[in-house]
Amino acid sequence: MKKIGVVLSGCGVYDGSEIQEAVFTLLAIDRNGAEALCMAPDMEFREVNHLTSQETGAKRNTLVESARIARGRIRDVKEVKAADLDAVIFPGGYGAAKNLCSFAEKGAAAAIHPEVARLIREMAAAKKPIGAICIAPALIAATLGRDYKPKLTIGTDPGTAAAIGETGSEHISCPVTEFVVDKENKIVSTPAYMLASRISEAAEGIEKAVKAVIELT
Repeated sequence: MKKIGVVLSGCGVYDGSEIQEAVFTLLAIDRNGAEALCMAPDMEFREVNHLTSQETGAKRNTLVESARIARGRIRDVKEVKAADLDAVIFPGGYGAAKNLCSFAEKGAAAAIHPEVARLIREMAAAKKPIGAICIAPALIAATLGRDYKPKLTIGTDPGTAAAIGETGSEHISCPVTEFVVDKENKIVSTPAYMLASRISEAAEGIEKAVKAVIELT
């Protein structure tokens, strides 16, 4: 059975992984006959109250929070190598742009969490597929843009698209229920909640993108 890594960034759209996107990803992996291996970095992040959208002043741990989505079956990303995986997928949520990297603050000049960067680069060097959902393509662009010039989508937002272009990557506009495939670099991306106004729209695009990732293995 093919093993598909799922890199989580917390639990909740404003400070971690977008929960619906993460669950749709896990469901699509299972429906396509593969096995998900969840992981997250062991690090602290600033908590956001999801009722008010304001920071609480408290801190939480990314690995501990991500374990909520993974039902406790999760590993520290530093323990996972490209050799352990057939592909890897990054759900969205602000955690992908705030915890896994600093794209939300620094745009194209974003710093990447070192273990996350290592895994992405290992996967790219091994020519193993990488999937990115919602804002997560910005993480891939910031990590691989200079060396691989990947083709990616976050949908149609002009500001984010411009920042992705500044990394050396190429942004391609895409409707919410579709996806973009960079065949040369084996990177698949879909807009999900960067564009979705309905849960079914996010689910449809993610289902298609995950299937495309697995087909590339």
